[in-house]
Amino acid sequence: MSIPRWMSLLRHFSLFGAVIVVAVGSACAQLEPAHNSPNTNAITGYESSSSSSGSNLLIADESSSSTADPDAALPSAPAANGAAAGGQGSASDKGIVHHLTFEGGVGFNPPASSNQKNYITWGFNFTAGGGYRFTDHVSALIEYQFIDDKLPGKLIAETGANGGDAHIWSLSLDPVVDLLPKSTNDLYATGGVGFYRKVTNFTDPEQSEYCSYYYCGIGYVNQVVGHFSSNQAGWNIGGGYIHRLGGIYGDGKTKLFAEVRYLDVLTPAETTEPNGLGETTVAADTKLLPITFGVRW
Repeated sequence: MSIPRWMSLLRHFSLFGAVIVVAVGSACAQLEPAHNSPNTNAITGYESSSSSSGSNLLIADESSSSTADPDAALPSAPAANGAAAGGQGSASDKGIVHHLTFEGGVGFNPPASSNQKNYITWGFNFTAGGGYRFTDHVSALIEYQFIDDKLPGKLIAETGANGGDAHIWSLSLDPVVDLLPKSTNDLYATGGVGFYRKVTNFTDPEQSEYCSYYYCGIGYVNQVVGHFSSNQAGWNIGGGYIHRLGGIYGDGKTKLFAEVRYLDVLTPAETTEPNGLGETTVAADTKLLPITFGVRW
């Protein structure tokens, strides 16, 4: 092929390439504003601008709501938690039931001194009570206690009876101070004053009819043949050990306790012939050491 022929083809290709370059540049110039500017469109400029603006506003609203809602919710969550906690706190702090406390126990009670052994001996006791817990450290209980002790043989012999016992029942107000209220194992101090009634009984076996499931018969049962009684004040003081049940940190409300108290019932000295029995004398004051095991909740 001749050189003029090559030159002619080269001119055609050059012209065709220039046309393509110009066309591509024009198309890029038209497309770039539509891509970069939210307010222009090559076909429907105004409508595209409106829809683009509306969509931008919608996106902005969604964006603002998505960013604002968590911020707005953050203060409300603690408030809700606080309200819930406050509700529980108010129920526990203001509810009387939450502050109520109860107890029950049994035990035994030796005389407090050798002199007392002349007038009263060993026996058992039953204690029940309830009250109000002011703080973790301080409670106040109203306690009922029943004591059943035997009488010494010398005292019984003076009356001519064959047996005897002393029954003491009381109602007392007894504050309780917990020394370690958050510990599983706790120590406490207690004491109080109250009303005490003591009844001293003398008994003899007497014939009495009794019946079983199969038959009835005559047997001998100890019957009270003489007694004397007194009503007076009394006081007690002591302390004990507590073991709390339940709760990961030993904060359960149910507690086992063991305690010992010094009890002084202010009974008067008395010389009497109970119901015609022989004369006997009882010294003033009845002093015991009630030892009690029980549960509080």
